[in-house]
Amino acid sequence: MQNSDKTTRKGSPPIKVYCLPEERQQVAANARAVGLSLSTYLLNVGVGYQVRGIVDHKQVEELARINGDLGRLGGLLKLWLTNDARTAQFGESTIRAVLSRIEATQDRMIGVMQDVVRPRADR
Repeated sequence: MQNSDKTTRKGSPPIKVYCLPEERQQVAANARAVGLSLSTYLLNVGVGYQVRGIVDHKQVEELARINGDLGRLGGLLKLWLTNDARTAQFGESTIRAVLSRIEATQDRMIGVMQDVVRPRADR
């Protein structure tokens, strides 16, 4: 078979879709949200492919901040557990507060991770 016999999308007739300007903006925004061109997005949706989104940079930055918080809190706890002189003044209430903060930070991290993996339609 020669290359000239091969059918391509660009050589095929396009499908026209009539929509309002607001609808076009919404479809274009949906395409941008998953990192696809408008044409590729519409083709994927039209043939039944599941459109997967790209991870939101703001959420990734938030996860990195939360991870840093957990590291710092874990470091404080480690110092206390090793009886480091710098933590000699820490009492049980301080350590319990650190543990509580670690749990709260983990909960925050789980919330952000759920936002990342949950499909946009569910939000």
